[in-house]
Amino acid sequence: MRLKSLPLAALAVALLAPAAHAGFWSLHGVNGNDTGGIIPWSPALRAYGYRAAAQEHCAGYQKIARVTSVHPRYGDYVAFACEFPRGYDPVKSGASWWLHGLF
Repeated sequence: MRLKSLPLAALAVALLAPAAHAGFWSLHGVNGNDTGGIIPWSPALRAYGYRAAAQEHCAGYQKIARVTSVHPRYGDYVAFACEFPRGYDPVKSGASWWLHGLF
């Protein structure tokens, strides 16, 4: 009897694992890379903070976010750039930020 429920449990884990991995900001559709990105504007985004969403994205690349444009209406986007902090030299720091997405 126990073995019959094992495939059902494995299926449930396989279906729910991607949902557990998705973060809050992926619900708002943050699209970008290490240089910046865009977030579709919505009233919910204003309530939770588009700056925080941009910083969450850029933090994955050890950078800070700078919001470049905000058009608060449906169909438009919040644009942001990911930049190194002022005075930061990635070569001198020896950080392997560029390996982040490779492995």
